[in-house]
Amino acid sequence: MDKDVSAGSATTTAVGRLALGITLLAFGLGHTEVIDGVTAADAMSIAQYVGGVALFVAGLLAFRDGDAASGTAFAALGALWFTWAVSADSQVSENAAGLFLLLFALVALSLTLAGGGDQLGQAVHGLFFVSLVLLAIGVFADSDGLAKAGGWFAVAAGAVSWYAATALLAHWPTVLPRRAAGRGVTATG
Repeated sequence: MDKDVSAGSATTTAVGRLALGITLLAFGLGHTEVIDGVTAADAMSIAQYVGGVALFVAGLLAFRDGDAASGTAFAALGALWFTWAVSADSQVSENAAGLFLLLFALVALSLTLAGGGDQLGQAVHGLFFVSLVLLAIGVFADSDGLAKAGGWFAVAAGAVSWYAATALLAHWPTVLPRRAAGRGVTATG
């Protein structure tokens, strides 16, 4: 199969974005506590299997398809989600939990700044970065308000990831069209 036109890459990217989106939505909604009785701890099985295993496998498949940007993002985030889920029941200090969130945030920041993906992918990673920083500071400062704000950023990241996957499959727009210069506006370039 020609590497320039890989049929599996779009499907793999869509599956990875759906897995990431669902995981972020569950994780974020749990932190916001907007649904009565649902907490971030309730997202553990989704984080372990959908965010961890499925996302990691999607990353490996993206690498196989020659998509290094998606492969790196999905494999790294899959490994981190899996680690978060399996270690969540461990007794760790608040500072250790905050440090893990900050390290997780560094990965999200790297993916945001790498520029290897598209704009929607960068938006997902950027929103997730802000979420993780707010959650980490919330843990360090023992602030439920920051944790809820971080949860809402994770929900936004999940919604963008879901849209990106759906747009890819449904051939919806994934970038905003550039506006033509109007009357009295000079375009320079």
